[in-house]
Amino acid sequence: MRLPSLNAIKAFEAFARTGSVKAASDELAVSPTVVSRHLRNLQQDLNVTLVEPHGRGLRLTSAGTAYYGQIRRSFDIMRQANDEIRQTSRTLTLWCIPGIANQRLLAALPQLQSRLGNYEIILQPTLSRPDLVRGEADAEVVCINGLDAQPDVSTELIAHPLVHAVASPAFCSRFPEVREAADILKLPLIHEASTLYWEQWLEYFGITDLPMLRGPRLWHAHLTIEAARLGQGVALANTLLVEQDLVTGRLLDLSPRPVRLGGYYFLAATKRWGDPDLVVLRRWLKETLGAPPTSALDAAMAAE
Repeated sequence: MRLPSLNAIKAFEAFARTGSVKAASDELAVSPTVVSRHLRNLQQDLNVTLVEPHGRGLRLTSAGTAYYGQIRRSFDIMRQANDEIRQTSRTLTLWCIPGIANQRLLAALPQLQSRLGNYEIILQPTLSRPDLVRGEADAEVVCINGLDAQPDVSTELIAHPLVHAVASPAFCSRFPEVREAADILKLPLIHEASTLYWEQWLEYFGITDLPMLRGPRLWHAHLTIEAARLGQGVALANTLLVEQDLVTGRLLDLSPRPVRLGGYYFLAATKRWGDPDLVVLRRWLKETLGAPPTSALDAAMAAE
């Protein structure tokens, strides 16, 4: 019997594992429209309803759950084969959120390469989370406010930067001065995937009775920062992403005082935590992402 399209099966597996079309599209480096089309084609090919509408997204049907349980075993076998061949070819795969990969890690990759010798480095910027125990990646860097423990996965906080509410000088000239956190609510806000980051920032200043926060959602931190540079509103960004902009005045910090919300965590399978290549990677990340506490920007923020 003819198999359905392998691309369609791969899209279904990514959707079933990540729980959303957007996360699957990020992982597969295609648009959400392409993932949705693959899901429709797979259902038509099998003549079975695998997914159904749920809220603003999709979820697996009982048939979809059963189908995923079957094909997951095949993907596990393929991932194991990939893991074994990677060990032979000496590769190191790091999944990382796009903003920090672009702003900090890319320029420092030659340093890591020189320390790892003949390793092939694979840097995958993505918002998806890998299954480290199953070997989807050797390690992960994620920025989050608090990290839930995962079985058989070890974590380490490697950077804890300040968070700034930033806007361009041209934007600030068009709006009243921000004297306290509540004044931010009068300005156009720019969001990442949701309004949660802004909600956490406002709650830090004791503002809990929040109206519905509006503004564009751009998903990636580096896009919200670029929108702020273009004068489209106020974005939240940490020091590692905007330090140079704040020093040069390309962006202004509207925060009443320094704020720290979460940090950057390094994750790897516990069984591999002490592997020499991961030890080198972890040290390199600490050097690359660990902002010096006595930097000119931190000193200026601390003096306010």
